[in-house]
Amino acid sequence: MSKKEKIEKQAEENTVEEAVETTETEEVKEPSAEEKLENELKASNDKYMRLYAEYDNYRKRTQNEKVAIYADATAKAVEEILPLADSLTMALSQFEGKDVPAEFSKGIELIANQLKASFDKLSVTPFGAVGDEFDPNIHNAISKIEDESLGENVIAQVYQTGYKLNDKIIRHAMVVVANCD
Repeated sequence: MSKKEKIEKQAEENTVEEAVETTETEEVKEPSAEEKLENELKASNDKYMRLYAEYDNYRKRTQNEKVAIYADATAKAVEEILPLADSLTMALSQFEGKDVPAEFSKGIELIANQLKASFDKLSVTPFGAVGDEFDPNIHNAISKIEDESLGENVIAQVYQTGYKLNDKIIRHAMVVVANCD
């Protein structure tokens, strides 16, 4: 036998042995029908749980988005109405101490009360009154003054009332601050 034939015969025997080994290991590794069904059930349960969790997250996320959209839309609508509130407040202050027919002042006062009731329903609250402590997060200081009758960092005068919707600031209050450093 030639060298070439010996090498081919040995290669042939090696491939036969490898094929036998592979067949034996495949037979050992092949799961039974019951194990296959259990594995499929586990995979299906895992897939179901992942889908359920994904849907639950989606539901929570859309609910939060709806609430945020409602709050933003309300804030935007109220922001457009604030000049009316300012005008009513200014009109009421002009009637104080002047001889004006009672019908005029009473009419303006009724309109202002209706607007206040609407703001209350929407959870819109005004802030920034004289005597409140100055907070740079919600107040916009236009100027400062020294006044012995007021404490330190106290609002002395309000140019424009601030409004907030729950915790969201719609408009900062424009104020004059007394005795600040």
